[in-house]
Amino acid sequence: MRLAGFPRLDTLRASNWQVVAVCAASWAMVETYRCLGRKWSLYGAGVLILLYAELMILVLTLFLWLYP
Repeated sequence: MRLAGFPRLDTLRASNWQVVAVCAASWAMVETYRCLGRKWSLYGAGVLILLYAELMILVLTLFLWLYP
């Protein structure tokens, strides 16, 4: 969000560097998904919460990148 100039609304814009943020968020989701087990447990619930958080980060990054 800093790459898009988030704190100041007058400088909010798409940046070419946000490609790096999208790739990093996607890679983090893949790595977190690998930790998800097949049997249900509280550990799996924590991993699922982390996956949802990373999905929100990815969607916000894509929104700021694609809709300036």
